[in-house]
Amino acid sequence: MFSSANSFNCGSLGPEIVYYFSTYCDMIDMGQIKAGEEINVVVPTGNFGNILAGYYAKQMGLPIKMLVCASNNNNVLTDFLKTGTYDRNRDFFATTSPSMDILISSNLERLLYHMSGEDDKLVADLMNKLSADGKYTVSDALISKIQSIFDAGYTTEKSVDSTIKAHFDDYGYLCDTHTAVAVKVYDEYVKATGDDIPTVIDSTASPYKFSASVLNAVLDGKTPVLDEFEMVDELNKTTGTAVPKPLASLKDKQVRFTHVCNKEDMSQMVFKLLDL
Repeated sequence: MFSSANSFNCGSLGPEIVYYFSTYCDMIDMGQIKAGEEINVVVPTGNFGNILAGYYAKQMGLPIKMLVCASNNNNVLTDFLKTGTYDRNRDFFATTSPSMDILISSNLERLLYHMSGEDDKLVADLMNKLSADGKYTVSDALISKIQSIFDAGYTTEKSVDSTIKAHFDDYGYLCDTHTAVAVKVYDEYVKATGDDIPTVIDSTASPYKFSASVLNAVLDGKTPVLDEFEMVDELNKTTGTAVPKPLASLKDKQVRFTHVCNKEDMSQMVFKLLDL
């Protein structure tokens, strides 16, 4: 049996907490830090799940100094962490980092619960305001407490592309679009704060998951017209980076599922596929 849990599910946070401890141990082994030294962590996020796992790791004793929340053009989290007002009443952007294209971050509710001293009535009131008005504002004391641990920034689509290209050209490292958001936000964070202690940037996906967008960035917008599999091959040819084996083998697989339906017909399609 196989199962999965998206970032709405608190069960997804458990394995992510382990990543932070494992990474810290790796940094010690690499000689980047000594045991007990503080690090910063930068996480590209829309639903606030992975970065919440970092907060839990910090609460469990991992010496994390600051957790930096990196957003794309859908920068509702950045605005909240900077001002204390969460407002989803804004334009929604479809970006090249789609996992972050979110205007209601469900895991932020969990953080508010912890940081407010587990004040469930306060959190319920805030969530009711979000549902009714699309916005809420927390107290100065609460946002100040949150800001003592969390910083935030966002970056534009143009900067994502330039970051992918620059880091590949300069370092031979190929970022996916989400990682590029975090890299750019981290650069701006260091410039603004001077806080350049050893830092972990969460790289949350393979560049081949978003091969068209990454190839477009590497080629500076001169991407040829190709299908998805050809795009993967072209990115491999252009950059020399390895294609993940499961993805490389897909193009030779037999197509098993051919049904397509509109969202309005999903219920009927489920019954059809289940032969009910």
